[in-house]
Amino acid sequence: MEVEAPGHEIFEVNFTGKSIIKAVNPLPGPHILTLSNLDLLSGRFPVTYFYFYNKPLVSNLTPIVDILKSSLAETLNYYYPFAGRIVQNLNTCEPEIICDNNGALLVEAQANIRLKELNFYNLNQLLQGKLVKLSPDFPLQVQVTHYTCGGISITFTFDHALGDASAFGNFLISWSKITQKKQISCIPDHRRNLRARSPPRYHPSLDQTFVKCTIEEIINMPATKIRLKRLYHIDAASIERLQKLACVNGNKRTKIEAFSAYIWKVMINAIDQSHSKCKMGWLVDGRSRMCGEENSMSNYIGNVLSVAFAEASLIELKQDSISDIANNVHEAISKATTQDHFLDLIDWIECHRPGLMLSRIVLGQGGPALVLSSGRRFPVAEVDFGFGSPVLGTVCSTIERIGVAYLNQRQSARGDGSWTISAILWPELAAALESDSIFQPMSANHLQL
Repeated sequence: MEVEAPGHEIFEVNFTGKSIIKAVNPLPGPHILTLSNLDLLSGRFPVTYFYFYNKPLVSNLTPIVDILKSSLAETLNYYYPFAGRIVQNLNTCEPEIICDNNGALLVEAQANIRLKELNFYNLNQLLQGKLVKLSPDFPLQVQVTHYTCGGISITFTFDHALGDASAFGNFLISWSKITQKKQISCIPDHRRNLRARSPPRYHPSLDQTFVKCTIEEIINMPATKIRLKRLYHIDAASIERLQKLACVNGNKRTKIEAFSAYIWKVMINAIDQSHSKCKMGWLVDGRSRMCGEENSMSNYIGNVLSVAFAEASLIELKQDSISDIANNVHEAISKATTQDHFLDLIDWIECHRPGLMLSRIVLGQGGPALVLSSGRRFPVAEVDFGFGSPVLGTVCSTIERIGVAYLNQRQSARGDGSWTISAILWPELAAALESDSIFQPMSANHLQL
């Protein structure tokens, strides 16, 4: 599909090359990596991280794409499951990773416009079929696109069964360091050893939060209006102002809690009158919760995520202050940030195997809802492959059907406290968010291009 950049010629991408990159020192023989219980909660959604870079200041005799191919092959020595295949085990009816060095796919492309002419705001037009071209045979796919100004974009698409944001962040940092001939700081842990207790036991509330499903049910979930994929910039001053509104009467609330309260209040202007309530959810990383030490699972490669959620009536959200709502957000998130919660979740999954599991609100069960993912530790400026830090680094998914709106927060590459927000929204919610000055549609000006 042709994509028109406003005020400029039609955005076209010519695919110029395709390579399968294998680890240079693979394991002695193929072996099977069994997914952990929490991996079965990932939904197998494709996740794409995309980074944009200005023209390198220093020219290199070796083409950039050749440098990336060589360093990726070395990186896959450490992240060997990323060069494997994800297949369905016919006996267990669950996916597993065949670590056979099948390889990662790297695609090369040439765009016909300059970076500054891209429509960064409309991710539907920017990514699908242009900067992300998926092949089902490779759980890791990379596309390197060159622009007429000398700028570069790199998109990394992962099958969610490989890991979560923390795992993918470790991979990108390792790859960038290897490219620069630096020592990697993360020796990845591929044990996938998050196992159930014996006998398994869990709090009955998890039956209302999560549900067993198949990959077919995920792919073919009922169509909704949640199809708009957008990218926004939020100034540091706006974030600080929201946090001040949330921190009253001696309460200390995080920026994410304050931001969540604001979003939840805006949602009431975007919900059909037939609904009296709406939900919010928050992705929670369990690494520090599982072992009690901040870095004890920092190198764990896999999924260690849960979803905290809360429900509120539209009347309450309309009447309550940002501070009141932020208190409710804090209470909801706190329930999922404990070791007991994650142990219960692992056991709940054990009791419902075989198969995949998913949060009910992600499947669209239970009315209007939005899930927020905070990526305050996710690397942006640090993803430097030797030709400078990116001007933009964020995330989106190419999934066509989803039952819940999503907001993904990342630190801006500018390093000034501002945020980049990637969103999947229904039209009324996009209009409600954009009616205020806090959500600014992403532009080349925000990226200082």
